Order: sequence, then C-alpha cells, then structure tokens
Amino acid sequence: MSSRKGQKGAARVVREQLAREQRRKRTLWVSVAAVAVLVIAGLIGWSVYSSQRSDDFTPPTGSNEAGTGVVAGSGPVTVDVYEDFLCPACKQFEQVSGPTIDQLISEGKVRVVYHPVAYLNRFSTTGYSTRSSAASGCAAESGRYREYAKALFERQPPEGGAGLSDDELVDIAAGAGIDRDGFASCLREGTFKPWTEHVTEEASKAGITGTPTILVDGEEVADRSPEGIKAAVAAAGQ
Repeated sequence: MSSRKGQKGAARVVREQLAREQRRKRTLWVSVAAVAVLVIAGLIGWSVYSSQRSDDFTPPTGSNEAGTGVVAGSGPVTVDVYEDFLCPACKQFEQVSGPTIDQLISEGKVRVVYHPVAYLNRFSTTGYSTRSSAASGCAAESGRYREYAKALFERQPPEGGAGLSDDELVDIAAGAGIDRDGFASCLREGTFKPWTEHVTEEASKAGITGTPTILVDGEEVADRSPEGIKAAVAAAGQ
C-alpha cells in the first residue's frame, strides 16, 4: 500500500515538474515573440523616420546636388569649407584665408562648397549655431551667402551667451543688401532649420569632427594659411 502511495507521489511530482517546464517554455516564447515585434516595429519606425528626414528639408538656391552646402565658383578643383558661425577659429580663418579663397574663385580655379554646420549649440543658450546657419540659408536664397557669412563673422558673438538676436540677424542681412522683409519672414518661419540639420548630420557622417575643416578635392588641408590653400589647390589641379 505504501509503495503505491509512493509511486503516486512520485508521478505527481513528475507531472508538476512537466507542467512547470511547459509554463516556462510558453513564457519564454511569448517573451521572445514580444521582443521580436518590438525590434521589427523599431526598425520600421526608424526606416520611416529616416526616409521622412531625408526628404524633409529644402536646400537654398545655389546648393550642391546633395544639399549639404552652398556653392561658389565653378573651377576644376573642389574646395569644401566646413564652418560654424560661433567658432572663433572659423572667424580667424575667414579673416586670414577668406580673401584667398575669393581670389581663387574669381580666377576660375576652384568650386567652393560652404557647409554651415551647427556643431557649437552647446556653447550658446539659444542654439545660435543652428539659428545663424539657418539664417545663412535665407541669405543664400537671396544669392548673397558669402556677403552674409562674412558679416556674421565680423559680428561674431562670444561663446557661452545668447548670441545675436533674430532682429540683429535681420539687420545684418539688410546691411548685406538682402531684402529685409523677405529675409525676416524666412528666418521667422525657420525655413532652413531642417536644411541646417541635414548639413550638420551629413558633415558628421563624413567624419568632420571640428571647424574649420578644409578639404581640397576630398583631402583635408592641414595648413589653412593662404599659402597652404594655394599650394593644395595647385597640387590638386596638376
């Protein structure tokens, strides 16, 4: 009698163990399925988000085909200039080597693509890098990117503050010969903020880690002096 009871008890223990194992397996598969659904949904969401972002900007007039910068000149050698209007070294580069680049453009030696990136927003309480880059897009739309960029560097605010106000950005545009009302409307509506984001993201993807960065036919120029720029352009044109 006691032997049969023992056998029944052992069988019950086995059944309970099997039941627990089946429940554990069901729980595991449910968890795996849930994770898979989340991963697939995430991938689909990211794909949709990326496709929307890639199409959700309008480059200003005079931009390159990729929409990552504003073009000046049509020479055989391509010079890419990555600049941030809050960057003190960019201001220095513009003051020292900007006239040399303008000369190379006028001589028909280079095609320059200016990429106004917004890398230094963390050094502004108002996202000035983004605001000034978007403003430069409004200037480019009027065909006066270079005039406006030079004026922005001349009026460059110190890092760590609010930067220039929108009214001041409009005043600079008017001083550069740009229609005040049209520019103010473009700036107020944030027309080129998505473009600024695109320019900045593409620069980061291309491995541009700081400003100013100067590329001549895709090769970074270490010597950004007028002589260094001329030498790099001459070597690329051979």
